[in-house]
Amino acid sequence: MPRRSVIAPAFALAAAGLLAGCISLGDKPPARLMSLTSDARVPAGQSKVTRDTQAISVALPALPAALRNNRIAVESGGSFAYLPKSAWVDTPSHLFRTVLAETIEAKTGRFVPDQRNGAITPDTRLGGTLAAFQLLGGQGRVVVIFDGTLSKSGSDEIRARRFEATAPVAEEDAASVAAALNRAANAVAGDVAEWVATN
Repeated sequence: MPRRSVIAPAFALAAAGLLAGCISLGDKPPARLMSLTSDARVPAGQSKVTRDTQAISVALPALPAALRNNRIAVESGGSFAYLPKSAWVDTPSHLFRTVLAETIEAKTGRFVPDQRNGAITPDTRLGGTLAAFQLLGGQGRVVVIFDGTLSKSGSDEIRARRFEATAPVAEEDAASVAAALNRAANAVAGDVAEWVATN
C-alpha cells in the first residue's frame, strides 16, 4: 500500500483536531432542562368508554415570535431577552398543551385524545394562543396568558375568552422561574377546565 494513502487520513485527523479547538458550535447547554407538570392528574389504570360528543380536542396553542423556541423568556420594557443558562425541554406551546389536556381530563372527566391521533374526532375543540409565558424582568413575577377559543361541530358559534395568571419568583434563576411558570400555567389550566365544563 503506498505511503501516501496512510499519511492523508492521519493529516486529516490532525487538522480536524486543530479545528475543533478553534471553532465554537454554540453555547454550552444548561445542566438541566426545565419542564411543566400538571397539578391535576388522571389516575393510572382508569378506564373509560366515551363518544366523540363527550371528548374534547386540545390543539397546540399558537405562539408569538418571542416564544417560538425552548428558551425561558424575559420581558422588560416591552423588549425580550432570554434567561442565561436555562432552557425548556420543549417549546412552551407543547409544554402548556400537555398541562392543559391533563387538567381538563382530570377535572371534567372528558376524554382528551392525543393530538396526533387523527382517528378520533371530538365534537368539541379547544384552541387558542399562548400570548404570554415569561418572566417580567425586575418585577419579581411571571405571567401566563392564554387566549382560548371553544367551538363545536355543527355550530358556527365560537366562544373566546382570555385567561391570565401571575406568580411570584424569589430569584430570577432557571429553577425559580420555571417553578413559578409551572404554578401560573396550572392556574390558567384550572380556569380553562372550569370554562370547558360549563360549555
